[in-house]
Amino acid sequence: MSTNIAIRTVTPKSATKAISKAIKHKTPVMLWGPPGIGKSDIVKQIGEATNRKVIDIRLALWDPTDIKGMPYMTSDNYMKWAPPCELPQDKDSDAIIFLDEIVSAPPATQAAAYQLTLNRRVGEYVLPDNVDIIAAGNRESDRGVTYKMPAPLSNRFIHLEMTVSFDDWLSWAVENNIHQEVVGYLSFAKQDLFDFDSKSASKSFATPRSWNFVSNLLKDDDEEIGVLTDLISGSVGDGLAAKFIAHRKICGKLPNPNDILEGKVTDLKIKEVSAMYALTTGLCYELKELSKKKSKKWHEYVDNYFNYIMKNFPTELVVMGAKVCISNYDLDIDPTKLKKFDEFYERFGKYVFDSTDKANE
Repeated sequence: MSTNIAIRTVTPKSATKAISKAIKHKTPVMLWGPPGIGKSDIVKQIGEATNRKVIDIRLALWDPTDIKGMPYMTSDNYMKWAPPCELPQDKDSDAIIFLDEIVSAPPATQAAAYQLTLNRRVGEYVLPDNVDIIAAGNRESDRGVTYKMPAPLSNRFIHLEMTVSFDDWLSWAVENNIHQEVVGYLSFAKQDLFDFDSKSASKSFATPRSWNFVSNLLKDDDEEIGVLTDLISGSVGDGLAAKFIAHRKICGKLPNPNDILEGKVTDLKIKEVSAMYALTTGLCYELKELSKKKSKKWHEYVDNYFNYIMKNFPTELVVMGAKVCISNYDLDIDPTKLKKFDEFYERFGKYVFDSTDKANE
């Protein structure tokens, strides 16, 4: 009798912590997950955070000889192998070798890869002691081109299966200035962040990667609405594109965030929730930019911000906006210079700081 046991999954934030710990103990990690959820981005972020070079090797594009190297004849008539230039030659290198799309590589290429992973050498090439290996790939159920990973190679890795987390994505999105209308829509419709169905015949589907495409498309305002709709449909699918375009029409009627921070606008007539999320995000983005200018009016802007969100937004949106400014952006805010901070702290402080503490756990 077989028993179905749910596979343990990790969020991007948890995956980052787990991979960092595994690297510390010189243990290779294999990161599994559906397309477009940010597996390769995690490896790049780890490299940036530790100031280490990431050597991105797309194994699906390599042949076995690409790993072992090119044979050549020595002066004393022996054959040796010239290793590929992608592999680090410096014995003091601390690079991270990222074997992406490893299970999309044919078995012969995987066999050459597991010599590198198992033995830390291939042919005459020896991997420097401080170099680490991380691999990633799609699951067999993800409709991609995949080959079964050989058991000796599989047993050499710690295996992590990654899933999508809206909270992790939101933190990343506001740090990377993903368009406020995308953040606003997905904050309201969290389930639309990822809708990949391996059984569907649709070529377009929503993932964090494809929503990033949409964000980039919105940075230019010169597209005709029909062209823009076509491009968004081609990114996330027809159904979600129709919903998102409807959301955009409402967002077009929102007040300018800069006018709110200047104190010129104090009320909000539009009460559609997804549009309010977009405005919250827009206000945070505007505050972040203003903080860089070190204006004498800085705390006046912040005061107008707190006054506006308390007056016009429900608790959930007040907490979200304050969390982005306090936790994500760590803006230079002196509560003693704010007229509205005492009121804000009394009404919402517990919710904001509780959510911030949980996010940092």
